[in-house]
Amino acid sequence: MPASQSDTAPMEGAPLIRPSTTDHPLFDSVVEACRSVYDPEIPVNIYDLGLVYTINIDAEGAVGVIMTLTAPGCPVAGEMPGWLAEAIEPLPGVKTVDVEITWDPPWGMDMMSDEARLELGFM
Repeated sequence: MPASQSDTAPMEGAPLIRPSTTDHPLFDSVVEACRSVYDPEIPVNIYDLGLVYTINIDAEGAVGVIMTLTAPGCPVAGEMPGWLAEAIEPLPGVKTVDVEITWDPPWGMDMMSDEARLELGFM
């Protein structure tokens, strides 16, 4: 297989959602910042809704977030990444924030936390 194909082809068994850097000292603070951002149409924060897929924090304090939205036609699609960046940027130790939207894998109700399911009456 040519190198260009092997670099972009997903590895068999690779997770659809990259793991977060949960062992970084800033991780819990970043999660709490994510929990301060709400989808205006759903009374649950975006973290518990399962919209935040990956939080990556490097040694210099650069935070990268990969998130999705409940639907591609979400009315706040252009604004929500900025809301999330604004929530994370003021945290002590954070140098930069980059929020990226992905549609792969698509969001589903099974990605919600138990707290979100309870809040929305699904439990």
